[in-house]
Amino acid sequence: MECYLDNSATTRCFDEAIAAVNEEMKNTYGNPSSLHMQGVRAEKLIKETLSIIASTLKCDEKEIVFTSGGTESDNMALIGVARAYKRSGKHIITSGIEHEAILETCAFLEEEGYEITYLPTDNTGVVDLKVLEESIREDTILVSIMGVNNEIGVIEPIEAISKIIKAKNPSTLFHVDAVQAYGKIKLIPKNMGIDLMSVSSHKIHGPKGTGFLYVNKKVKIKPIIFGGGQQRGLRSGTENVCGITGMGAAIKKVFASFDEDTKRMYELREHLINRLLENEDVFINGAAPQGSAPHIVSASVKNVRAEVLLHALEDKGVYVSSGSACASNRPSVSKTLKSIGVENEYLDSTIRFSMSVMTTKEEIDYAADCFSDIVSNLRKYVRR
Repeated sequence: MECYLDNSATTRCFDEAIAAVNEEMKNTYGNPSSLHMQGVRAEKLIKETLSIIASTLKCDEKEIVFTSGGTESDNMALIGVARAYKRSGKHIITSGIEHEAILETCAFLEEEGYEITYLPTDNTGVVDLKVLEESIREDTILVSIMGVNNEIGVIEPIEAISKIIKAKNPSTLFHVDAVQAYGKIKLIPKNMGIDLMSVSSHKIHGPKGTGFLYVNKKVKIKPIIFGGGQQRGLRSGTENVCGITGMGAAIKKVFASFDEDTKRMYELREHLINRLLENEDVFINGAAPQGSAPHIVSASVKNVRAEVLLHALEDKGVYVSSGSACASNRPSVSKTLKSIGVENEYLDSTIRFSMSVMTTKEEIDYAADCFSDIVSNLRKYVRR
């Protein structure tokens, strides 16, 4: 049996998304900037996806900018805002458990002369709201906090964060990296006080290489890619029409059964946690189920190295990760696990299971059975 439980890294495309991409590439392949009928058809596909996205966020279609994915969206949000508001201040706040797309962009901005404040978290991964409030200054132009942590699945208190920001400094903008949140939890930017929000297609069963950035119409932002002036000059370059169309088809399917699928994933998550905890010295990282996203379970296993466990599971056809896929090939300790106070003996012993709407209970039980057998066997070789 093959059991794919690495959906936070990427998801399998929906058949509808594959069909939409195939149709565009075969029959509607025009450049959307062209004035002839093929170009008009391509432009129509883009507008259809804009309409789908806007309906899920209850926003204006003009507030959506298509990008190559979450990383570009994060870069555009941080760098674009930093450059647009540099006369107002050069102070930015984020957390120490953000995705590398945020942390590396902040490091770049520090080299450009911006000051970055990194917020700590509690032992569940929730950012320290008191420190946030104390950190906001007159020259704070942006706060960037992820909606759902990509390693442990904790949901950050977005609305509470927004209220603190706007009460302390109404001019400070709020960006949310929603790569792991969109399609998993309900997000209405205007109701939640979100000014900018990043989304990636391949996390929600769409094609890789596409995504979008929500930018509230009141927000000024400088482009970071220049050229032909597409997308109102905010992101030049011929739009990835097939990717955008596939993403639109995926989003439409995700939100058609959002409530039912979310409920079922939470049930699967709870079942998986219970099965994992049948084993001794297994610890689940992050918040309680009501404070976590429905698709991520981070488990630390005493006296078993994550890399060994990961490959042993792979041999059984169970695919998981040892953290963020974007950073799991680096020989470094997870900033997230350190931030939430995971003990040293568990830092190199943590794996992430991540589900999708395609995951079945049979797969969860198979993965849990394999996990138990492997952990039991590996521990026979550990010196006590």
